Amino acid sequence: MEKIIDKLYEYFLTYGINIIAAILIFVVGKWIARILSGLIEKVLIKANVDKSLAAFSKHMTYVGLLVFVIIAALNKIGIQTTSFIAILGAAGLAVGLALQGSLANFAAGVMLIIFKPFKTGDFITAAGTMGSVVEIQLFNTVLNHPDNRRIVIPNAQITGGIISNFSDIEKRRVDLIFGISYEDDIKTAKDALLRVVENDQRILKDPKPVIAVSELGNSSVNLVCRPWVKPGDYWDVYFDILEKGKIELEKNGITIPFPQTDVHLYQEKAK
Repeated sequence: MEKIIDKLYEYFLTYGINIIAAILIFVVGKWIARILSGLIEKVLIKANVDKSLAAFSKHMTYVGLLVFVIIAALNKIGIQTTSFIAILGAAGLAVGLALQGSLANFAAGVMLIIFKPFKTGDFITAAGTMGSVVEIQLFNTVLNHPDNRRIVIPNAQITGGIISNFSDIEKRRVDLIFGISYEDDIKTAKDALLRVVENDQRILKDPKPVIAVSELGNSSVNLVCRPWVKPGDYWDVYFDILEKGKIELEKNGITIPFPQTDVHLYQEKAK
């Protein structure tokens, strides 16, 4: 019996202190990991970072620190962690390769949230489509198309292309083209379009609208009509001016031509 007690006492002297130290490392390390991860979340929220990204960053920081604490505790009691770290590294590489598309979308989502090329409610064109931004998620961005379709776009496709934000500006230019006949008076046509523009209260006075000849086409003299409006009035003004412009031109005797082809037939004389 005394031999057993002596063995236990010897074992405790050899390993007991290390075991207690390992337990302390784990407990204290876990507490510090929780505090640091919570602090990171608070800092990100104060920096106006999206809450979902802040929560995700908190979780990832906590997991990373906890893994480090566990390895330190195991190493303290004499367990070789070199092979364990190598296994974790290999597993991380395998997971990274398997999820590289998702990781790319995640990284792109972080960039969108940090640099904010657009925000919720903005009307944008990106990845070949358009719509109002409903939500910027970590992996996808959700848009509402003008025809009321819900569109989900992977974030990597958005950051990998051109983004046009039509809401993050004060003014937009409406570009319209009216074709008139070569026989019509250009000044009369320009004055008619100017009256239509000036009578619309939604059109801004500054910058002044531009009405000018833009092209001598095959079938018509093309006039550009370019008023400036607030972004929210763009489409209403576009459709109204297009209709009212045609009506006003016709009231003033201006002809809006359409492409046509004249075919001439010649009869060959008999020899």
